[in-house]
Amino acid sequence: MSAFATWQYRGEPGEGQKAALVQFSNGKLQNSENVNFSLYKSKDTTNPRKKFRRILAAETDRLSYVGNNFGTGALKCNNLCRYFVGVLNKNSGQMEIYDAELFNMQPVFSDDLKDSETTLGNQTKSYRDQVDFCIEAFGTTKQKRALSSRRMNKVGSETLNIAVAKAAENIIDEKGVTALLNDAAQNDLQDESAYLPPCHTDGVKPEEIYKFEDLISPEEYKALQDPSEVLKNVTSEEILKMIEEKSYCPFVIEALKSLPLNEESRDHKARCLWFLNILIKFRSQSVIKKKNSLGPEVPHIINTKLLKNFTSLTYNNGSLRNLISDSMKAKITAYVIALALHIDDFQTDLTMLQRDMKLSEKRIIEIAKAMRLKISKKKLSLESGGEEHHKIGTLSIPLPALPHRKRR
Repeated sequence: MSAFATWQYRGEPGEGQKAALVQFSNGKLQNSENVNFSLYKSKDTTNPRKKFRRILAAETDRLSYVGNNFGTGALKCNNLCRYFVGVLNKNSGQMEIYDAELFNMQPVFSDDLKDSETTLGNQTKSYRDQVDFCIEAFGTTKQKRALSSRRMNKVGSETLNIAVAKAAENIIDEKGVTALLNDAAQNDLQDESAYLPPCHTDGVKPEEIYKFEDLISPEEYKALQDPSEVLKNVTSEEILKMIEEKSYCPFVIEALKSLPLNEESRDHKARCLWFLNILIKFRSQSVIKKKNSLGPEVPHIINTKLLKNFTSLTYNNGSLRNLISDSMKAKITAYVIALALHIDDFQTDLTMLQRDMKLSEKRIIEIAKAMRLKISKKKLSLESGGEEHHKIGTLSIPLPALPHRKRR
């Protein structure tokens, strides 16, 4: 065997045909030897849109499957990506590479086929009925087993639908419509919790509910040392300059005015404030076109975290972009609140965060309540001499019950 392997691109394995990669929508294939595949291609070779159309059929002992590369059921990834199959010659160490195409195989039931009515003798039968009739008369043992299994699945499906309908009626009679609507609202809230930081409800102290390492990992915390130095050693003059240039959000600037004197605590708070400011800046964007959109001073590990955890990869006009959707903005908001709780000893000013992130009060209160915070009001004095009420979020033990939301 050669010490080094090489590969050679062979192009498409056949004229106008690519190697087929299949995935089954209802499970994983245990034994490929028990599956027979058939590939059908369009006869219309002159039409540029139709000549590459393919239908792949698969038959097992239990079910029949079909997949295609056109129409509504086709996989969009074939248009976004290129797939290849490599065949390695272990003796020569050379791998031949061929173009490939991905097919999503869907099980075929008798109900899935449209009734194409044709006359057979004196009876009207669908195409599916005619095929089944032929299988019963002339089919192989494997085909007959598949037919029997398909018919049993149909009967089982109808029985299941009847049983589900009956069970639903019993539940409604037993619990009532109001209770069911409350349960549904609770489920909606649990779905929304997928965008919240990990919540350890068994924690005995506030810092154990939203753990710091779930917000900033040890490696990320270490990377924050250098960029946060500007906050750690900030002077009164520099704070005034920050206010003038609006380089940091008001929440961070207010916290900088009262940094701890202890060196270790001061360093810790500076790192947290710098990262919180970056989170809020990142949230203000909609589409990330460049990986270092926040500037070269942001460490690579932090940039990677933001893109991986708070964006969705989208394809547009021939290029990939990172999109910050509304759900991702809600996720960033929740992480900002959790980090602010650690900065402010688990009692933070939601009104200031709301203004920094340009949110409505209703929205930030909704997220704070989903995070199991207690909401209170606090009167604060303004530099102009007046006063205003701020909403304060407090994380305390025991945690309050999850809020119920009315269903619209």
